[in-house]
Amino acid sequence: MVNVAVVGPGLVGQALIQQLLAHEVPGLALPLVGVINSRRMLTHSAPSGHLQPLASPGQWAKQLADAEAADLKAFVTRLAATPGPSVIVDCTSSLAIAELYPAWLAQGLHVVTPNKKGFSSQYELYAAIRAQTGPRRPLVYHESTVGAGLPVLNTLYDLVRTGDEIVRIEGVFSGTLSYLFNTFSSAGGNDAQAFSAIVAGAKALGYTEPDPRDDLNGLDVARKVVILARVAGLALSLEDLDVENIVPAALRTVATADEFMAQLPASDDHFTELNREAAAAGTVLRYVGTVDPRGRSSVKLVRYPFDHPFAGLKGSDNIIAFTTKRFASPLIIQGAGAGAAVTAFGIFADLIKVAERTA
Repeated sequence: MVNVAVVGPGLVGQALIQQLLAHEVPGLALPLVGVINSRRMLTHSAPSGHLQPLASPGQWAKQLADAEAADLKAFVTRLAATPGPSVIVDCTSSLAIAELYPAWLAQGLHVVTPNKKGFSSQYELYAAIRAQTGPRRPLVYHESTVGAGLPVLNTLYDLVRTGDEIVRIEGVFSGTLSYLFNTFSSAGGNDAQAFSAIVAGAKALGYTEPDPRDDLNGLDVARKVVILARVAGLALSLEDLDVENIVPAALRTVATADEFMAQLPASDDHFTELNREAAAAGTVLRYVGTVDPRGRSSVKLVRYPFDHPFAGLKGSDNIIAFTTKRFASPLIIQGAGAGAAVTAFGIFADLIKVAERTA
């Protein structure tokens, strides 16, 4: 049995809890023993003070609203004192919480998370996390930090551990930017809608961040590139990357997302010309992150010929290509790389790995 405590029950955290409660893994027990958000925390303690499975786990959301005030330190202390292996699932995007991972691991807790900050921020934090893990030590799994539920990191770990040589990793790592450029730039021609209209439509559908500049500036893709590079053995940091911010320069400092959206149509000619030039060369535009162990890793808008796998991408799918000494013809992973359900699936699969390794 592995006790599971969830920090940050937002869309992904809720989806994970639903999956945990809906599906029993044969031979493994993953009881939910605690949930905490920024205001409240829900636990069920034995007289000894040790945490027990929530009495009515299906009612966790209703119970959390009336639970005691949140105290993350106390929450973690209770979990660490509970007999048996326990895992904290950090479903936030908080750097402050990611900075607590080394301390949690030092207390004997396992960590599973989709939070990219602990693995893409300061290299010292990444090294501190890794220093606390290993054989007969707490485990850290973060598959969902890149590609949601796609088996991206697991594949890369396997390539590295079996001695393969990474030549290049490249991919469309943002579901938002995948959708924008798959819609805007296709092998079928250059008669797409205006770029600003596609961004507006994606925002209305909830595909973008509340401020689309948080997608268009490339930082989210850059974090994923850093994570991949570090797993591949490179001491890469965000400042080492060439990152192309495709937000028009004049719009980067406007005060609000509404102002940005109102002014974006003035830049449509710029994007249309890029698309026309690409089409004239028999190519499409894709926003791609690249890990290059022998050169300069980057995040930028790239042209691909019509017959390239990246050119045929549809919807908001991610696609990742691993070129290695063994896989000279790239090993390609493609599929939904965003969304609460698939992200929660990746977390759930990581929890199963913890349970199997600690059984």
